[in-house]
Amino acid sequence: MELQFAPAEGCDIKRIYASNKELIDAYEDVENIDYNKVLQWVLKKIKTNIDEYVAVFLDGRKVGYYHFYPSEGKMELDDLYIFPEFRSKGIGSAIIQKCMEESDSTIFLYVFAKNVHAIALYEKLGFKIVKNIRDTRYIMEREAGMHGCSRVLRDQQAHEHKEP
Repeated sequence: MELQFAPAEGCDIKRIYASNKELIDAYEDVENIDYNKVLQWVLKKIKTNIDEYVAVFLDGRKVGYYHFYPSEGKMELDDLYIFPEFRSKGIGSAIIQKCMEESDSTIFLYVFAKNVHAIALYEKLGFKIVKNIRDTRYIMEREAGMHGCSRVLRDQQAHEHKEP
């Protein structure tokens, strides 16, 4: 599988926002947050940083997005979205591997505590839960210095995703 990457554009804002809203609706405790305020914040964050987002393509088809940038002296993997029809095909793992190879810094991310599939993926790639946020989200980190393991993990995943 060879992914292609291109800068996201203004026309991608709606799809990124919809993907983010889908996760909030599925995993956030929406009755205990100011839902509209959160959605407004999300939209503003995406619009403000759209030039930092990356669109991901497989065989010429757009399959998702991610945002990987410096934050708090580390690198943050933010808004990693794979469209539903392309999930469980190793695309998310490949994107995370790419990020690990591009950075010698500690990488962190936020994940909803109820998103057990994503947590399992991140743990498989060496991330550990380091903080619980209001019982709905975790901060997970992969420490700097673990990035040398990327090739072993990538080779293992390539073997797991081969057709029989």
